[in-house]
Amino acid sequence: MKTALITGANRGIGYEVARQLGSKGFHVFVGARDPQKGRDATEALKKEGGIATFVALDVSDSQSITDAVHTVSEIADHLDVLVNNAGILLEEDATVAQLSAETIMKNFQTNTLGPLRVTQAFLPLLLRGNAPRVVNVSSGGGQLSEGMDTWAPAYCLSKTALNAVTGLFAAAVPDISINSVCPGWVRTDMGGASATRSVEEGADTIVWLAADAPEDLTGQFLRDRKRIPW
Repeated sequence: MKTALITGANRGIGYEVARQLGSKGFHVFVGARDPQKGRDATEALKKEGGIATFVALDVSDSQSITDAVHTVSEIADHLDVLVNNAGILLEEDATVAQLSAETIMKNFQTNTLGPLRVTQAFLPLLLRGNAPRVVNVSSGGGQLSEGMDTWAPAYCLSKTALNAVTGLFAAAVPDISINSVCPGWVRTDMGGASATRSVEEGADTIVWLAADAPEDLTGQFLRDRKRIPW
Protein backbone atom coordinates (compact mmCIF):
# COMPACT_ATOMS: atom_id res chain seq x y z
CA MET A 1 0.00 0.00 0.00
CA LYS A 2 1.22 3.49 -0.82
CA THR A 3 1.87 5.80 2.10
CA ALA A 4 1.73 9.57 2.41
CA LEU A 5 2.54 12.01 5.20
CA ILE A 6 0.88 15.41 5.06
CA THR A 7 1.98 18.08 7.52
CA GLY A 8 -0.67 20.47 8.80
CA ALA A 9 -3.30 17.96 7.69
CA ASN A 10 -5.94 18.68 10.31
CA ARG A 11 -7.63 21.45 8.31
CA GLY A 12 -7.78 23.40 5.06
CA ILE A 13 -5.70 22.35 2.09
CA GLY A 14 -3.80 19.76 4.12
CA TYR A 15 -6.96 17.98 5.17
CA GLU A 16 -8.33 18.03 1.62
CA VAL A 17 -5.07 16.57 0.28
CA ALA A 18 -5.29 13.82 2.91
CA ARG A 19 -8.91 13.14 1.99
CA GLN A 20 -8.20 12.90 -1.73
CA LEU A 21 -5.11 10.72 -1.31
CA GLY A 22 -7.08 8.49 1.05
CA SER A 23 -9.73 8.05 -1.64
CA LYS A 24 -6.94 6.94 -3.98
CA GLY A 25 -5.97 4.13 -1.61
CA PHE A 26 -3.07 5.76 0.25
CA HIS A 27 -2.45 5.09 3.91
CA VAL A 28 -2.40 8.70 5.05
CA PHE A 29 -0.36 9.90 8.01
CA VAL A 30 -2.09 12.99 9.37
CA GLY A 31 0.60 15.33 10.68
CA ALA A 32 -0.74 17.94 13.09
CA ARG A 33 0.67 20.13 15.84
CA ASP A 34 -2.52 20.04 17.93
CA PRO A 35 -3.16 16.45 19.10
CA GLN A 36 -6.92 16.80 19.53
CA LYS A 37 -7.45 18.46 16.17
CA GLY A 38 -5.18 15.89 14.53
CA ARG A 39 -7.09 12.98 16.04
CA ASP A 40 -10.44 14.53 15.09
CA ALA A 41 -9.28 14.94 11.48
CA THR A 42 -7.98 11.37 11.42
CA GLU A 43 -11.31 10.00 12.66
CA ALA A 44 -13.17 12.05 10.05
CA LEU A 45 -10.98 10.59 7.30
CA LYS A 46 -11.63 7.08 8.59
CA LYS A 47 -15.38 7.68 8.52
CA GLU A 48 -15.01 8.46 4.83
CA GLY A 49 -13.43 5.06 4.31
CA GLY A 50 -9.79 6.10 4.29
CA ILE A 51 -6.88 4.51 6.11
CA ALA A 52 -5.43 7.21 8.33
CA THR A 53 -3.03 7.49 11.26
CA PHE A 54 -2.46 10.56 13.40
CA VAL A 55 1.14 11.72 13.81
CA ALA A 56 1.98 14.44 16.31
CA LEU A 57 4.19 16.82 14.35
CA ASP A 58 5.25 20.39 14.98
CA VAL A 59 7.51 21.22 12.03
CA SER A 60 9.16 24.05 13.95
CA ASP A 61 10.41 21.65 16.64
CA SER A 62 13.34 19.32 15.94
CA GLN A 63 12.40 16.79 18.63
CA SER A 64 8.83 16.64 17.35
CA ILE A 65 10.15 15.84 13.86
CA THR A 66 12.39 13.08 15.25
CA ASP A 67 9.47 11.63 17.21
CA ALA A 68 7.27 11.74 14.11
CA VAL A 69 9.82 9.69 12.12
CA HIS A 70 9.77 7.11 14.91
CA THR A 71 5.96 6.99 14.89
CA VAL A 72 5.73 6.48 11.14
CA SER A 73 8.59 3.95 11.13
CA GLU A 74 6.76 1.77 13.63
CA ILE A 75 3.87 1.39 11.19
CA ALA A 76 5.42 1.62 7.72
CA ASP A 77 8.80 0.60 6.34
CA HIS A 78 8.65 3.22 3.59
CA LEU A 79 7.10 6.54 2.63
CA ASP A 80 5.96 7.19 -0.93
CA VAL A 81 4.80 10.79 -0.57
CA LEU A 82 5.63 13.71 1.71
CA VAL A 83 3.52 16.84 1.43
CA ASN A 84 5.07 19.76 3.30
CA ASN A 85 1.88 21.74 3.78
CA ALA A 86 2.12 23.17 7.32
CA GLY A 87 2.65 26.90 7.25
CA ILE A 88 1.97 30.18 9.00
CA LEU A 89 1.35 33.75 7.91
CA LEU A 90 2.68 35.85 10.75
CA GLU A 91 3.10 39.53 9.97
CA GLU A 92 3.34 42.91 11.63
CA ASP A 93 2.08 46.25 10.41
CA ALA A 94 5.29 47.11 8.60
CA THR A 95 6.86 47.03 5.17
CA VAL A 96 10.03 45.06 4.54
CA ALA A 97 11.95 48.26 5.35
CA GLN A 98 10.79 48.16 8.98
CA LEU A 99 10.09 44.43 9.43
CA SER A 100 11.61 42.90 12.56
CA ALA A 101 14.05 40.02 12.40
CA GLU A 102 11.88 38.18 14.93
CA THR A 103 8.87 38.13 12.61
CA ILE A 104 11.00 37.06 9.66
CA MET A 105 12.57 34.21 11.62
CA LYS A 106 9.24 32.94 12.97
CA ASN A 107 7.94 32.62 9.40
CA PHE A 108 11.15 30.98 8.26
CA GLN A 109 11.12 28.53 11.17
CA THR A 110 7.82 27.01 10.05
CA ASN A 111 7.57 27.78 6.33
CA THR A 112 11.17 27.14 5.24
CA LEU A 113 13.20 25.33 7.85
CA GLY A 114 10.22 23.13 8.72
CA PRO A 115 9.94 21.54 5.25
CA LEU A 116 13.73 21.37 4.99
CA ARG A 117 14.14 19.48 8.25
CA VAL A 118 11.09 17.26 7.76
CA THR A 119 12.36 16.22 4.31
CA GLN A 120 15.83 15.53 5.70
CA ALA A 121 14.41 13.46 8.54
CA PHE A 122 12.10 11.36 6.36
CA LEU A 123 14.61 10.92 3.54
CA PRO A 124 15.59 7.33 4.53
CA LEU A 125 11.92 6.25 4.47
CA LEU A 126 11.30 8.11 1.21
CA LEU A 127 14.25 6.40 -0.48
CA ARG A 128 12.61 3.06 0.34
CA GLY A 129 9.39 4.17 -1.37
CA ASN A 130 8.21 3.39 -4.87
CA ALA A 131 9.00 6.44 -7.05
CA PRO A 132 8.92 8.73 -3.98
CA ARG A 133 7.61 12.26 -4.24
CA VAL A 134 7.85 15.42 -2.13
CA VAL A 135 5.48 18.32 -2.62
CA ASN A 136 6.25 21.67 -0.99
CA VAL A 137 3.24 23.94 -0.66
CA SER A 138 4.58 27.36 -1.58
CA SER A 139 2.94 30.57 -2.81
CA GLY A 140 2.94 32.89 -5.77
CA GLY A 141 4.01 35.51 -3.24
CA GLY A 142 7.38 33.81 -3.25
CA GLN A 143 7.96 34.27 -6.98
CA LEU A 144 10.97 36.39 -7.83
CA SER A 145 9.58 36.98 -11.31
CA GLU A 146 6.13 38.24 -10.30
CA GLY A 147 5.68 38.07 -6.56
CA MET A 148 7.63 41.12 -5.42
CA ASP A 149 4.67 42.88 -3.86
CA THR A 150 4.37 44.74 -0.56
CA TRP A 151 1.91 42.34 1.11
CA ALA A 152 3.08 39.94 3.84
CA PRO A 153 6.83 40.45 3.27
CA ALA A 154 7.99 37.96 5.94
CA TYR A 155 5.70 35.25 4.54
CA CYS A 156 6.78 35.96 0.97
CA LEU A 157 10.46 35.79 1.92
CA SER A 158 9.92 32.42 3.56
CA LYS A 159 8.21 31.03 0.48
CA THR A 160 10.94 32.30 -1.85
CA ALA A 161 13.41 30.44 0.35
CA LEU A 162 11.18 27.34 0.33
CA ASN A 163 11.36 27.33 -3.46
CA ALA A 164 15.15 27.35 -3.15
CA VAL A 165 14.91 24.33 -0.84
CA THR A 166 12.90 22.56 -3.56
CA GLY A 167 15.51 23.29 -6.22
CA LEU A 168 18.43 22.24 -4.03
CA PHE A 169 16.80 18.94 -3.03
CA ALA A 170 15.88 18.17 -6.64
CA ALA A 171 19.53 18.61 -7.64
CA ALA A 172 20.94 16.73 -4.65
CA VAL A 173 18.53 13.77 -4.54
CA PRO A 174 17.60 12.81 -8.10
CA ASP A 175 15.89 9.60 -6.95
CA ILE A 176 13.04 11.67 -5.51
CA SER A 177 10.61 13.86 -7.43
CA ILE A 178 10.32 17.15 -5.51
CA ASN A 179 8.35 20.19 -6.59
CA SER A 180 6.83 23.40 -5.26
CA VAL A 181 3.16 24.29 -5.71
CA CYS A 182 1.28 27.55 -5.62
CA PRO A 183 -2.28 26.50 -4.69
CA GLY A 184 -3.67 29.96 -5.37
CA TRP A 185 -5.78 32.09 -3.04
CA VAL A 186 -7.82 29.47 -1.21
CA ARG A 187 -10.75 29.78 1.19
CA THR A 188 -9.08 28.52 4.36
CA ASP A 189 -8.45 29.99 7.81
CA MET A 190 -5.33 31.59 6.35
CA GLY A 191 -6.80 32.65 3.01
CA GLY A 192 -10.07 33.96 4.41
CA ALA A 193 -13.67 33.78 3.21
CA SER A 194 -13.09 36.19 0.31
CA ALA A 195 -10.53 33.94 -1.41
CA THR A 196 -11.28 32.95 -4.98
CA ARG A 197 -10.59 29.21 -4.77
CA SER A 198 -12.11 26.28 -2.92
CA VAL A 199 -9.97 23.85 -0.95
CA GLU A 200 -10.64 21.26 -3.64
CA GLU A 201 -9.14 23.57 -6.27
CA GLY A 202 -6.23 24.42 -4.01
CA ALA A 203 -5.46 20.76 -3.39
CA ASP A 204 -5.74 19.62 -7.01
CA THR A 205 -2.16 20.16 -8.22
CA ILE A 206 -0.73 18.90 -4.93
CA VAL A 207 -2.65 15.63 -5.21
CA TRP A 208 -1.74 15.32 -8.89
CA LEU A 209 1.95 15.69 -8.11
CA ALA A 210 1.67 13.22 -5.24
CA ALA A 211 -0.15 10.52 -7.17
CA ASP A 212 -0.36 10.97 -10.93
CA ALA A 213 2.24 13.35 -12.36
CA PRO A 214 5.13 12.00 -14.46
CA GLU A 215 7.82 10.52 -12.24
CA ASP A 216 10.55 12.55 -13.93
CA LEU A 217 8.84 15.87 -13.17
CA THR A 218 11.08 17.41 -10.52
CA GLY A 219 12.64 20.69 -9.45
CA GLN A 220 9.71 22.75 -10.74
CA PHE A 221 7.23 25.36 -9.51
CA LEU A 222 3.64 24.64 -10.55
CA ARG A 223 0.15 26.11 -10.47
CA ASP A 224 -2.90 24.38 -11.98
CA ARG A 225 -0.65 21.46 -13.09
CA LYS A 226 1.48 23.79 -15.21
CA ARG A 227 5.00 25.05 -14.66
CA ILE A 228 5.33 28.68 -13.65
CA PRO A 229 8.42 30.90 -13.35
CA TRP A 230 10.37 30.97 -10.11
